[in-house]
Amino acid sequence: MKDKQHILDRFISYITIDTESDPNSETTPSTEKQWDLAHKLVEDLKAIGMSNVTIDDNAYIMATLPSNVEHEVPTIGFISHFDTSPDFTGKNVKPRVIDNYDGKDIVLNSEENIILSPSYFEDLLLYVGQTLVVTDGTTLLGADDKAGITEIITAMEYLISHPEIKHGTIKVGFTPDEEIGRGAHNFDVNTFGADWAYTMDGSQIGELEYENFNAAGAKIKVKGKIVHPGYAKGKMVNSMYYATEFINALPRLETPEHTEGYEGFFHLYAIEGKVEHTELQYIIRDHDRAKFEARKIVMEKIAADLNSKFKADIFEIEINDQYFNMKEKVEPVMHIVDIAEEAMISLGIKPLIKPIRGGTDGSQLSYMGLPCPNIFAGGHNFHGRYEYVPVESMQKAAEVICKIAELTAKS
Repeated sequence: MKDKQHILDRFISYITIDTESDPNSETTPSTEKQWDLAHKLVEDLKAIGMSNVTIDDNAYIMATLPSNVEHEVPTIGFISHFDTSPDFTGKNVKPRVIDNYDGKDIVLNSEENIILSPSYFEDLLLYVGQTLVVTDGTTLLGADDKAGITEIITAMEYLISHPEIKHGTIKVGFTPDEEIGRGAHNFDVNTFGADWAYTMDGSQIGELEYENFNAAGAKIKVKGKIVHPGYAKGKMVNSMYYATEFINALPRLETPEHTEGYEGFFHLYAIEGKVEHTELQYIIRDHDRAKFEARKIVMEKIAADLNSKFKADIFEIEINDQYFNMKEKVEPVMHIVDIAEEAMISLGIKPLIKPIRGGTDGSQLSYMGLPCPNIFAGGHNFHGRYEYVPVESMQKAAEVICKIAELTAKS
């Protein structure tokens, strides 16, 4: 594998390009600035010698590494997204490299007293002695998922320069707008042409995931009536007070901050209200499909019961499915997970097989006919100022990609 500085330089060249996506935009990509990195990625893929490098009108990038064996081998793919989350700014990223991390607090920003501490983020202690890339505390880093992109391109470059490593045809795909749930919406599975693929979009080294949440979004509109407060008795209907009735009717401990593992939740992530109108925005998550469907019914019943209680159509609820658990599509082809697990073990990496408490492009792609488990990209604390990634984890991820290609050619 290329030396540490090579993969580090490539990663920094990507994260310093702002690619924040916008959930309020109706275009694809959702922000014009995503094209800046998209065009660079096309040039980088061509520069390392990839074939059939294309970019479509929606900034979806595909490329091919032809097989170097004569026997028939399944075509596999590796996919990552180049947008960053709108949860925190990705503009003017100023990465800092920490060599030989000593296990102590890292001062990200002395002026604002922003500290990345292992006393709070215990995973830092896994990487003592390694090289970390951190933020300056004012932006996210962008390892989600520019680390994945870096690893895929680095792995392809290595395979091209080492033809003694035998592999079948490998497809590469980079997508916009994954962070706003649209990464797979315009992905052409047939054109991609892989039998299966892997997203390089996980976190800690060793993560291997083929289960994710079933997901839906819920919007609750609460109607009120505004009159002069001095003459409001018996006339005013304050929608904000009624909205709290809905909030308090849901199980208080079934929220993200009180759940883990396979436990699902209701998450109230936005409120906008005035006396006459309040809107609640929820996401609904559960790994179990039956429990997921039950959660939607619970929310609809609460709205109906409250309308009955107040003898008025005060509550209006709209629920839309977002994605489903890829386990249903991956389990029938579990050998694709087994290959990834074998690749990690052969490289001295302990596989951490666990459910994703979220979703990836792979969850949607699996339902589009492209089974697509998720592999670690190495970063931690995504979507915020405390994001970091060990360079050694990126190197290992690139090695896993190469090993999967090699094992698939032998299977």
